Amino acid sequence: MQEKIQEQIKDAMRARDTLRLTTLRGVLAAFTNESVALKRTPQDKLSDDEAIVVLRRLVKQRKDSIEQFEKGGRNDLAENERAEMKILEEYLPAQMGEDAVRKIVIEKMEKLGITDKSKAGQLMGAVMKETAGQADGNVVKRIVEEVLS
Repeated sequence: MQEKIQEQIKDAMRARDTLRLTTLRGVLAAFTNESVALKRTPQDKLSDDEAIVVLRRLVKQRKDSIEQFEKGGRNDLAENERAEMKILEEYLPAQMGEDAVRKIVIEKMEKLGITDKSKAGQLMGAVMKETAGQADGNVVKRIVEEVLS
């Protein structure tokens, strides 16, 4: 994935697409930071799974920023963050639909014997582990609450 992003940085330079260029450079910087945090050299490449974790973190940061900018009445900055988030999401695997998540929630609930809300956290953890990052945590939480109520 890192090589793909490096190639696309070159393409963005040729196309003079400054938004894509700065976003992808930020991604490479985040990859380098993660590599150092994992006690590797900055030149070491992350595995695709590690890269996806970093990308998800960057998307979450953009979502939080959008929310804060909108609260502060700065829609111009929120739009910029949305555009960056859209570019980042191109590199993430597709998210599971609500029906697929609901099916997994029900399967895990029956398997673990969970019937009340006091074990909602345990069920959430099991579902998130099962979906391996392919489901949005907020969607899983909402569905778990619906099923347990």
